[in-house]
Amino acid sequence: MALKVIGISASPRLNGNSDLLLRQALSGAESAGAQTEYLRLADYKIAPCIECNSCYKTGRCVVKDDYHLISAKMLDADRIIFATPIFFMTVCAQAKILIDRCQCLWAHKYVLKKPLITTGRDRRAMVIAVGGSKSKKMFDCIRLTMKYFFDVLDVNYAANLFVNKMENPGQIKEHPSAMKEAFALGQKLVSPDTHPPEKPIDIELT
Repeated sequence: MALKVIGISASPRLNGNSDLLLRQALSGAESAGAQTEYLRLADYKIAPCIECNSCYKTGRCVVKDDYHLISAKMLDADRIIFATPIFFMTVCAQAKILIDRCQCLWAHKYVLKKPLITTGRDRRAMVIAVGGSKSKKMFDCIRLTMKYFFDVLDVNYAANLFVNKMENPGQIKEHPSAMKEAFALGQKLVSPDTHPPEKPIDIELT
């Protein structure tokens, strides 16, 4: 059975740099036999977490919106590719809203001590992030945020593709290697011949 790969684009800009890299990574996964699905968060209605703590009793979020659809897809997927532009040295607002709403999954897992997924599933995830700063610490916050996000989702943090100094829409297509790296990482993410890495593969380009 083909692996299910979900690609989540947090960019508010359609065909922005992180969005284009995500589509390329999904193409790589599909070329290796995976079943892929692309989701653009801007197309869904997802409200911020209201910190009511109702999920501490039920493990479910009481806010009724499209979050429940997205979270179900994330838990069902064998592989997740999460793509975000960097705003003020962290993930963009669309990404952060989704991540914060997963507090109910944290409560389900750590407060109520209930499993989220079938034990023993090989689930892996990859992060794509694009920034425009010259800072050498551009991706530090991304690594930490996504580490804990993927821990809650019960998914192995397998790879990063980070590209810096990208200011203009679509500029990533002119980068000498970024698109090829995205395609190759998408292929590797679904390869049956690879084991989950102890630490994420880390590719950082400028």
